Amino acid sequence: MLPLDGVKVIDLTRVLAGPYCSMVLGDLGAEVIKVEAPGPGDDARGYGPFAGGRSAYFMSLNRNKKSVTLDLKTSEGEELLAGLVAESDVLLENYRPGTLDRLGFPWSRLHEINPGLICCHVSGFGQTGPYRDRPAYDIIVQGMGGLMSITGQPGGMPTRAGASVGDITAGLYATVAILAALRVREQTGQGQEIDISMLDCQVAILENAIARYTVTGQVPEPLGNRHPSISPFTSVRARDGYLIVAAGNDAQWRKLCVLLERPELAEDPRFRSNEDRTSHWGELEPILDQLFRARSAAEWLELLEREGLPCGPINDVARIVSDPQVRARGMICETDVNGTRVGFSRSPIRLSLTPLSETFSPSPDLGQHNEEILAPLRKRPGKGYPM
Repeated sequence: MLPLDGVKVIDLTRVLAGPYCSMVLGDLGAEVIKVEAPGPGDDARGYGPFAGGRSAYFMSLNRNKKSVTLDLKTSEGEELLAGLVAESDVLLENYRPGTLDRLGFPWSRLHEINPGLICCHVSGFGQTGPYRDRPAYDIIVQGMGGLMSITGQPGGMPTRAGASVGDITAGLYATVAILAALRVREQTGQGQEIDISMLDCQVAILENAIARYTVTGQVPEPLGNRHPSISPFTSVRARDGYLIVAAGNDAQWRKLCVLLERPELAEDPRFRSNEDRTSHWGELEPILDQLFRARSAAEWLELLEREGLPCGPINDVARIVSDPQVRARGMICETDVNGTRVGFSRSPIRLSLTPLSETFSPSPDLGQHNEEILAPLRKRPGKGYPM
């Protein structure tokens, strides 16, 4: 048994934000029916790199799903989608606002066909507001949502986060909202609409940057790798590379000073408290830089770990894939694609009573499940779905 066994999801989404949400739901056991346009299907099918003639990008986001092709601009396509709506629990879409209405499926009709249906809209700027009709991609939302303004090196150009957090956070918030709506439906029997904006989600994860600005009046700026309120909490340069050191409180700072063979730093009035260290970071940073250059990163990590001080290496993707902790947790899975081995990250969710499956179905070919899913709908007489 999986947590979402018995939940059926119609997935009208493409590229990243919506497919990420439906992938999480599929990992949790939902039956996800990915509805794609005939011909090219999801745009992501054309994104490289390719393995065995298939997009690795697409495969990384569309496991545990079934694919059907429907032309929603035709009467047959509209009728078949209505049939899917009638027997499903969730409809997920990431068209521009208003597109689903123009295709003949406003919320009023969806709710009439299936009063228990949960309809989740994921868009760049939401279903309301002056920006609602604008298109959006991850980098646009990272820029507009403030994330790029606080990412990067001081004095450097605004920097996009290396992962598509604008899309992924929207997908995760959509997942949370759908699970909450399913819980409400258990109690009321009623479905509801969900409106997820990528911009809203970026604003939501700015966390203490907004609080700092409203309290101090100072606009947060890029700080490199250091924390705005905790010091030292940053990357440091060793003799042969970088590592992370995070002394999160004064006790840890004192232990670090002893380890660095500079115990007097802990009593220096400039560095005695966390607030002192943060205020005088410009003076503390060059001292730490000189001290940490005395050993290799591996030597420092061994010493820091021995003392129980928070630290870590800065891994590239190759090291992550082979990291013993990542491997022990089963976070990397592989599949064979026409003779090519392709690796993906596995779901990080661990449940004791209903653990997620250790196997998964690979991303589907375009229209692979047309016969299985659409043929029974075509044979159903007298459907008469509300118009």
